[in-house]
Amino acid sequence: MKITFYGHASLGLQMQDIHILVDPFITGNEKASHINIDELKADYILLTHAHQDHILDVEAIEKRTNAVIVSNFEIANYYEEKGFEVHLMNHGGSWNFDFGKVKYVNAIHTSSFPDGSYGGQPGGFVIEGEHKNIYIAGDTALTMDMKLIPLHTKLDLAILPIGDNFTMNVDDAIIASDFVNCDKILGYHYDTFGFIEIDHDEAKRKFYEKDKDLMLLEIGETLDF
Repeated sequence: MKITFYGHASLGLQMQDIHILVDPFITGNEKASHINIDELKADYILLTHAHQDHILDVEAIEKRTNAVIVSNFEIANYYEEKGFEVHLMNHGGSWNFDFGKVKYVNAIHTSSFPDGSYGGQPGGFVIEGEHKNIYIAGDTALTMDMKLIPLHTKLDLAILPIGDNFTMNVDDAIIASDFVNCDKILGYHYDTFGFIEIDHDEAKRKFYEKDKDLMLLEIGETLDF
């Protein structure tokens, strides 16, 4: 499994020859100006919620790749009405895709499209594939529901927001890593704009002091996991 960070909360996952994009917000992020969305491969696009900083490039990428959009009922239905191929999910549900098993789990946040239409309830994804299990939290506060995840899945990596203001901060993310019983963390949703800028060294130090590994990738950098 390879995981590429495209800035903000945008990720690319590769499992063998299958490519998955998560929350593609790239062209609107000045820090990701060196990423060309026309070069990105996508068989699936996973969306945690409907905010613009998570869906901005969905339609452009889907029209070129014919990727399947996977999200909650309201988001998937929104894109299905536009003629895109989708797979509808909802909280607590799971599905076996050709790349692995995906479970849609709870997140505490809000969710609406830029046009004001309802985006359903936000969520995260637990993905089991290539003998690796990862948790993509999406935009969320710290929630006790995270304690349910290790009851079903032993995680190898948790991808957690750490930017504060709109989501958890670093301190809450450390607690979240305890809740999901995973000490290997990839941080995201930070530094994109002023409200969520963090001190990288301090963040890594705080995780290190709790015997945890926080990884902060450069935009475009790939973790061969």
